[in-house]
Amino acid sequence: QVQLVESGGGLVQAGGSLRLSCAASGNIRGINVMGWYRQAPEKQRELVASITWRSTTNYADSVKGRFTISRDNAGNLVYLQMNSLKPEDTAVYYCMLVQSSYTYWGQGTQVTVSS
Repeated sequence: QVQLVESGGGLVQAGGSLRLSCAASGNIRGINVMGWYRQAPEKQRELVASITWRSTTNYADSVKGRFTISRDNAGNLVYLQMNSLKPEDTAVYYCMLVQSSYTYWGQGTQVTVSS
């Protein structure tokens, strides 16, 4: 089993910044992908950014140039630095980890961007 715990969400004004963190624990294997999804009210969950065990990154077009995903050397922590936030970034952000074809999810953290 793998456990994911997010932190760092909150309320911020448009143009501001937030940093999300996700700590993974449990049966973590070296070859995996970690990342962040988000879900706004009445919308489907969407990928925000992901990072592989080799630190290859992938971003949604809507956040490119504004968000940066990173992970620590041990591979158990992943971060999402969010700059130039917009009201449309408001959502619950979920940390995810994929290994051995199984996806684990965190409980989610709320990010609210006021205009």
